Amino acid sequence: MTIDLAARTAALETAVRAGEGRLDADLLTDARTVVARVRERAGLSADHTVVALAGATGSGKSSVFNALAGADLATVGVQRPTTSHPLAAVWGATSAASGGVPAASGVGPLLDWLEVRRRHDMGTPLTSGDPGDARTGGLRGLLRGRRAGEVTSGLVLLDLPDHDSVVVEHRVRAERLVERADLLVWVVDPQKYADAALHERYLRPLAGHDAVVVLVLNQVDRLTPADADACLADLRRLAAEDGLGDARVLGVSARTGQGLDDLRGLLADAEARRRAANDRLAADVRG
Repeated sequence: MTIDLAARTAALETAVRAGEGRLDADLLTDARTVVARVRERAGLSADHTVVALAGATGSGKSSVFNALAGADLATVGVQRPTTSHPLAAVWGATSAASGGVPAASGVGPLLDWLEVRRRHDMGTPLTSGDPGDARTGGLRGLLRGRRAGEVTSGLVLLDLPDHDSVVVEHRVRAERLVERADLLVWVVDPQKYADAALHERYLRPLAGHDAVVVLVLNQVDRLTPADADACLADLRRLAAEDGLGDARVLGVSARTGQGLDDLRGLLADAEARRRAANDRLAADVRG
């Protein structure tokens, strides 16, 4: 028998009530938080898939974000931390009343719930001869392909603050969005992909969320093909130890574009299926 998300959530809420005074208080608090988050997300746009790019300082997360967006939206530089507030690139039908950010279909309230103020509308269709076509044709072209001349996708791509930022407020913002995103793309680099803090604090608590976690090894252009294969194999091993044995693992280079077509295709597929939000919330409830 298949149990839908609403029934699972109701059952969890019933268990919380029954556990009052009997179960650990922190456990009950966590369960109430999950129930509230499921209901809040369910009341917001079901037509949009929220994809968060998370990563450590220096992983190249913002560079990957720019490469996917096809525009230099996020600041990239040598000063750390670079990303202090989350940034959204939004694909979808625009509304003049929304200030250029798609709102009529519900993405405005969704971004408010995510507490993301910096927003960029990416929904303008490509035009022939656009000098940016060579760079932007990938993700934007995939997302607008279902209706000629019109952007029909509902994709929200977030660039999060560094999860290991020395600034506490940055880490708090990142962690809140890690909890609320539908699909999590963890951008790691060859130097720090095995960092204990990443695995113990962030990935292991996501055990069982394989369907909505993607691990991206950036900067593979700095490695020989053999070393890149070795790093990817080791990352898969660590993910399995974290309880994410079926999570997708990709090697990319934001600088050269290597592997980015695979990541674009994965995001376009997630947007088309419209299942990431449900899969994420169901995994939270099961946890």
